Amino acid sequence: MFFASDNAGPVHPKVMEALAKANQGFAPGYGADTAMDRVRARLREIFEAPEAAVHLVTTGTAANSLALASLTAPYETIFCSPVAHIHEDECNAPEFFSDGAKLTLVPGGDKMTPEALRSTIAAQGSGIVHHAQRGPVSITQVTERGSVHSLDELQALTAVARDFGLKVHMDGARFTNALVTLGCAPAEMTWKSGIDVLSFGGTKNGLMGVEAVIFFDPEKSWEFELRRKRGAHLLSKHRYLSAQMEAYLADDLWLEMAARANANCARLAGGLRGTEAELLNDPQANIIFAALPRRVHERLKEAGAMYYLQDGPLEDPDGEDMLGCRLVCDWSISEALIDQFVDLAKG
Repeated sequence: MFFASDNAGPVHPKVMEALAKANQGFAPGYGADTAMDRVRARLREIFEAPEAAVHLVTTGTAANSLALASLTAPYETIFCSPVAHIHEDECNAPEFFSDGAKLTLVPGGDKMTPEALRSTIAAQGSGIVHHAQRGPVSITQVTERGSVHSLDELQALTAVARDFGLKVHMDGARFTNALVTLGCAPAEMTWKSGIDVLSFGGTKNGLMGVEAVIFFDPEKSWEFELRRKRGAHLLSKHRYLSAQMEAYLADDLWLEMAARANANCARLAGGLRGTEAELLNDPQANIIFAALPRRVHERLKEAGAMYYLQDGPLEDPDGEDMLGCRLVCDWSISEALIDQFVDLAKG
């Protein structure tokens, strides 16, 4: 019963098969492999963007940080949510890779509002030598609190950025989960909604470790390549990244795994609604935030359930205290294990 993170799930067997196949013989390195040519063509087709520049890296932190560094001068600031992954979970990597650009937090929750974004950008003086200059906006889709931006919400945020002449980055570590939720085309959730560059996640959705960075305007592609090399994120045996991504995109495996993860989350949420659990968010993709009595957490943990507590510690004499937790479903968790977790929660 592992609900701690979709990072912890297994690699899909089809991806492992592709890696084994890629391991035969020799192939050019550093992204010159023929599989990368096919990956680039397939992603351009999927996103209806024939001129898009496509690059692969091994981690989401590298994808976000190098993409943002390519959009941001050292004297600029990046606008993001207070709970954005680039702010809370990347150890200042965006600031490091951008040679010192800062982050400016837009007040509010996991979803920035157009009004808050506009007022925050406006308050950030531009053209004054003593101030950080305005830089790109970064939007997380799915957010770190499990919410999915609608197309209208995305377009409203990017419209504000455009009013100030700013570029927009999307952190899409769980991009496909959001896409399945909205039921739209990838182009609609990205460049047609005003997104300039996308961190297209794969690791949380059944890959061993690969993310794509997609520039819908290839103008910054060469700078990204230089930053990727300088930042030690250009793999010599690049074919193993290409093989994963090619298998991921083949026969819509990427969509199938995300749909399964979302369905697993819906099953878990539905089961928890019949227990003492209080759902703290409206699960829209594959993440649930819930509060359960301390004694229920103790029962779940004793049975081997793995997930993160948001409040703690677990050990306390008052077993009726409600403690928050985060539950994340991946593509591989079985319905039987979900039902076992729910049964334990019921007591």
